[in-house]
Amino acid sequence: MPKSKRNRPVTLSKTKKKPGLERKGKVVAEIKDAIDKYSSAYVFTYDNMRNQKLKDLREQLKSSSRIFLAGKKVMQIALGRSPADEAKTGLHKLSKFLQGDSGLFFTNLPRDDVERMFREFEEHDFARTGSTAAETVELKEGPLEQFTHEMEPFLRKQGLPVRLNKGVVELVADHVVCEEGKPLSPEAAQTLRLLGIQMATFRLYLVCRWSCDDFEVYKEGLMHLGADDSS
Repeated sequence: MPKSKRNRPVTLSKTKKKPGLERKGKVVAEIKDAIDKYSSAYVFTYDNMRNQKLKDLREQLKSSSRIFLAGKKVMQIALGRSPADEAKTGLHKLSKFLQGDSGLFFTNLPRDDVERMFREFEEHDFARTGSTAAETVELKEGPLEQFTHEMEPFLRKQGLPVRLNKGVVELVADHVVCEEGKPLSPEAAQTLRLLGIQMATFRLYLVCRWSCDDFEVYKEGLMHLGADDSS
């Protein structure tokens, strides 16, 4: 005999909030706090993001600034997307530039110091699979003395035409690891790492700046963001 639907138990406990919503709410609150705490705000974009390098920068600037990398809509909500809902006059202008790879930078540092810091910031690292090769790397036929004989099978798996010659890893023919302007394969990225060749440069670019009495757009940053300043 089928069970009656009327006899189903009903829980009276409150529904727990989803962790994602709580996290988004916390970010909105932190951005609103930053709006009150800092004198200016910037939208920035970046190339070749490296989380540890960004963490180091955050630590370096924690006494004067705050960096946010969160969902674009979450950051826009915190700032306001129109004059009617903006947290402070003019802040909604930042929102339309929060697109693609972008974040928020709040600071009490003078504008000149911020511009110089972003202009000079540059951290080199190994390129990842799919990145565009910055140069052509070609290995010439002959011994690869930087590798031990135990590396020979692994190098072969990366597509290098190698063999052992009296215990020395030897390239039996010229080999192009990567070509400038073309995406790196997983094997090419791994080989470049083994060779110690760093092709990726983590850079930051200012897109626009807001303060209580001013708003400015940076053309170079806008170009890297891929936005259109005509809108």
